[in-house]
Amino acid sequence: MHVRPLHDRILVQRLDEGEQQVGGIIIPDSAKEKPQRGTVIATGDGRVDDDGDRVKLDVKVGDTILFGKYSGQDIKLDGMEYLIMKEEEVLAAIEGVSVKAATTKTATTGKGR
Repeated sequence: MHVRPLHDRILVQRLDEGEQQVGGIIIPDSAKEKPQRGTVIATGDGRVDDDGDRVKLDVKVGDTILFGKYSGQDIKLDGMEYLIMKEEEVLAAIEGVSVKAATTKTATTGKGR
């Protein structure tokens, strides 16, 4: 099934964060938080501004993005879970650096605040 989001909406597939452990205890699936990182699967054509011109989206298919904990709507298509949200709910696009490495570097240097 092919899904094309409308206007400034995007279709996102969440990225798995791996096994979550706290002090050597494995957290059960029901207690895990959903990842706040994903890959853009499909995009709309962009929103229409007040002058009637179409404003293109900043994200494109294949981008890895960060989004808020309560962003978008969960949907299920062909047995796969996706998230559909407006582009304004995207916090950042990740370019060539893993999220774990970026947060570790910021935490150790104290920069980025």
